[in-house]
Amino acid sequence: MSAEPLEIHLEEQDLGRSLREDVRAGLTATPKWLPPKWFYDARGSALFEEITRLPEYYPTRAERAVLAAHADDIAELTGAKTLIELGSGSSEKTRLLLEAFTRHGDLGTFVPLDVSVSALRGSTEQIAAAYPGLRVRGIVGDFTRHLDRLPTGGRRLVLFLGGTIGNLLPAERAEFLTAMRAALECGDWLLIGTDLVKDPSVIVPAYDDAAGVTAEFNRNVLRVINRELGADFDPEAFRHVAVWDPEHEWVEMRLRAEHPARVHVLDLEVGFAAGEELRTEVSAKFRPEGIARELAAAGFVRQEFWTDPDGLFGVSLARAD
Repeated sequence: MSAEPLEIHLEEQDLGRSLREDVRAGLTATPKWLPPKWFYDARGSALFEEITRLPEYYPTRAERAVLAAHADDIAELTGAKTLIELGSGSSEKTRLLLEAFTRHGDLGTFVPLDVSVSALRGSTEQIAAAYPGLRVRGIVGDFTRHLDRLPTGGRRLVLFLGGTIGNLLPAERAEFLTAMRAALECGDWLLIGTDLVKDPSVIVPAYDDAAGVTAEFNRNVLRVINRELGADFDPEAFRHVAVWDPEHEWVEMRLRAEHPARVHVLDLEVGFAAGEELRTEVSAKFRPEGIARELAAAGFVRQEFWTDPDGLFGVSLARAD
């Protein structure tokens, strides 16, 4: 069975408008910032896939270990008929769950949601070919804006993997989880991956690898802005920095100006002092009791919490109450 035509709720002009709004807001703020979603053009996505295979980058391996160990439990506990994945990308880890549902349940539909048309088209065709009895319905959308477009009916399990929720600030997380609960019905399920608080000597190298792949990934946001908005950033004039914030228990990725610079973008002239930093990503780390509280505040009851054998990464299975 081939994948169904993509359901598109996010057009190119929507992405362009959103990029312009974010760049204007972030580069005129003090301190300056940009949201991490703009890393992920084709080159950025390829760089991130490379990052996930680096020896320093433990989250992907650790989360995969959890899913490999508990995919059958998830299939049996939820009995889901529809599997929805937010920010699906290649849906690589999701195949562990699809295999488990094939063994244990009668899953009928897989719905990946992603902002990238090309990534979604490729992954939906591959999954439809691998699971010929499965209805595959891709949605082009933004998980912070289009949760109300998720398909209804049948018992649903929503996947939000990769620790992506850590890229949202606390107020944004609360807003997202509340909107997620509003999009679900009582008895639906949410499976969410969260990187855990641990020694910064383990965390920081995952965001500042020895080979410099993460540095290239970080600077890629400047290349995206140059290409899409006609800006004149010199990406090589900015140094990649990863900093652990013990108060907030998160890592910040930043780009530090090596020398004074003036950048033209949109109708702005943006000045950078030598050493000035532009924040490009926050990646929050969680304590098990903390994510349980955040889920409960949004109307979820956590039923299970699993970690990899080394306790690096946690996966919560929660039911909409």
